[in-house]
Amino acid sequence: MPKSPDPIDVHVGARLRFRRMAIGMSQEALGERLGVTFQQIQKYEKGLNRIGAARLYMMGRVMNVPVAYFFEDLPESGCADDPAASPIAFLSTPEGLQLNLAFARIADADTRRKVVELVRALAVDPDAQ
Repeated sequence: MPKSPDPIDVHVGARLRFRRMAIGMSQEALGERLGVTFQQIQKYEKGLNRIGAARLYMMGRVMNVPVAYFFEDLPESGCADDPAASPIAFLSTPEGLQLNLAFARIADADTRRKVVELVRALAVDPDAQ
């Protein structure tokens, strides 16, 4: 039976993915800067492989964030991020990042409010089922 990733590694990986996507860097480009393959970056982002201290430090330098950035918003319980419950986990998905960037470009506050209402109306409430 395969061992599941440690929730803290999953969180750090999600923060890595979020930052990489936010600055528009590909997995390949990050891997080249760190001297690893893009497949290794994928494993880091999924929390499948742990990131050593020196590598985490270099990631922070390459992406212009302090090492502490990768641990921000870590749940006290250390539980893995759930995209439905965690903004960082959601924003780390391609859809979440695209939605956030597009939403930020909506200049009219009333239109933004209506988009939020639409998304709420479309969302499935797990407690209502």
